[in-house]
Amino acid sequence: MSSNNQLSWHESEMRGGAVAIGIFDGVHQGHQLLLERARSQSERVIALTFFPHPTAVLAPAKEPTFLLSLEDRITQLRLSGADAVAVHPFTQEFAALTPKQFIDEVLIGALDAKHVVVGSNFTFGSKAAGDVKTLSERVEFSLDVVSLAKNSGDPVSSTRIRKLIRDGEVESASERLTRFHQLTGEVVHGEKRGREIGYPTANLAVDPKATIPREGVYAGWLTVETSRWQAAISIGRNPTFPAATGERPIQVEAYALDEEGLDLYGKYARIEFGYFLRETLKFDSLDGLLAQMRDDVNRARKLTQFER
Repeated sequence: MSSNNQLSWHESEMRGGAVAIGIFDGVHQGHQLLLERARSQSERVIALTFFPHPTAVLAPAKEPTFLLSLEDRITQLRLSGADAVAVHPFTQEFAALTPKQFIDEVLIGALDAKHVVVGSNFTFGSKAAGDVKTLSERVEFSLDVVSLAKNSGDPVSSTRIRKLIRDGEVESASERLTRFHQLTGEVVHGEKRGREIGYPTANLAVDPKATIPREGVYAGWLTVETSRWQAAISIGRNPTFPAATGERPIQVEAYALDEEGLDLYGKYARIEFGYFLRETLKFDSLDGLLAQMRDDVNRARKLTQFER
């Protein structure tokens, strides 16, 4: 089997230079260190990543949610210093490659790597038989092994960041991502309850594999096309207004502060989570809900006013 023709290139195909390897979900602090190290070694930096997540193929029941869609991952890799991004499909066939085959076919054959940069815990090839020692034994390229980044004494990892987000600790997640956690998707029709009570929201159709913060209210930003607005964001099932039948699915919706007459249906949107404001509450009256929403909006406005 040859892997050379399976690479898909983003922006432009590139050979030679420094190759940083990883799944790069989130493109967090640790991933950025790999790209910085690669840049210090070459004027040409290639990020080699894989899709879908290896766990989706090797242990589907344990597949993690993602921090960034593949498209957004590629964008963040380029913003973090990659001149080109090569995506290799992660398949059963690819997983069966020996470490030598991976090096010969992908790193040398497809990428002509002159320098390779990986994290200290990097493994590759069938049954994860290859590691940094395997790479160091090759003479075709030089190797840099980067220690895991740490934040507040703990290693920075996509797994840890996912947990922080699911726990609603979006500020701690942002520190490790060096940006705000985001969800993207199409704006779809909801129940229009917000419009009826004076707070029209953009209801986001979120990929079920995305990492969604815990239920609650957040302050952040809503971006559609070239416009970015301060926003109050709700994640939950709207317990104040029970569903007609069964349990309402979790909804992700954002109110663009002080904006009126926006027609966003069918458009692609991004919601960024800056701050956790409160847990989801059930109110006994509409007046109680409106009073709380006014407070949420005022707090969101103050927290997000300097980030435009």
